Amino acid sequence: MEMSGKTAFITGASRGIGEAIALKLAAAGANIVVIGKTVQEDERLGGTIHTAVEKINQAGGVGLAVQCDIRDEAQIRNAVQQAVERFGGIDMLVNNASAIALSNTEDTDMKRFNLVHDINVRGTFMVTKHCVPYLKKSANGHILTLSPPINMDPRWIAPYIGYTISKYSMSMMSLAWAEEFRKDGVAANSLWPVTTIATAAVKNLLGGDMLMARSRKPRILADCAYYILSQPARECSGNLYLDEDVLKAAGISDLEQYAVTPGGPLQTDLYIS
Repeated sequence: MEMSGKTAFITGASRGIGEAIALKLAAAGANIVVIGKTVQEDERLGGTIHTAVEKINQAGGVGLAVQCDIRDEAQIRNAVQQAVERFGGIDMLVNNASAIALSNTEDTDMKRFNLVHDINVRGTFMVTKHCVPYLKKSANGHILTLSPPINMDPRWIAPYIGYTISKYSMSMMSLAWAEEFRKDGVAANSLWPVTTIATAAVKNLLGGDMLMARSRKPRILADCAYYILSQPARECSGNLYLDEDVLKAAGISDLEQYAVTPGGPLQTDLYIS
């Protein structure tokens, strides 16, 4: 139980990648604060903050469900306060919550543009701002953000500029926080998959069952997150990681275990050259 007594604050943890990371940390004994909006299950998406906590407790951790819209600063303050009151502090922040909008300039609805930036940029910033005072008190404080390497190739920027600048902004914040909080011993890194990941968003918004079959399971990012968050914070910061590179560093060479269709073709994710 390598993370016994440690507390992770994870946004968007009711399903998919966030839930997978939560369960991996829980299996190592961590306390998990499940941050999300969903309290009633949507059949298309699956999972709520409460079902995630049930799985966390079964996995060996201790879960706390907090309904929170990260666009609302008062709700973030309340969530952080609940986490600290229940567990005494915060050691790890995983900025996983994100909205997607793969459209070009003319086809982008401004309500959707605002939503993407309110969640991906403003929300990520606000959650981090309110968690940082407690991360500074941790013996090994970590910020991990799910965002890509900053690839300035126009083929990634032009087709969906609104979404791209929001995700690149998340990565820029990781780089900034790594330097800003270096003196405090708090690490900041980003993590991104080389291939698409089998989540409800991929199935419902991007490519249906065909793309799901060409994807890897969320567990690949959970294993990567566990490795990163286990590293000494003062020695592991300021990186925009790809999952395959993290697994190589962790000594994991069998990537077929993560494939939805072992031996089948894989779809390269956005921003990967």
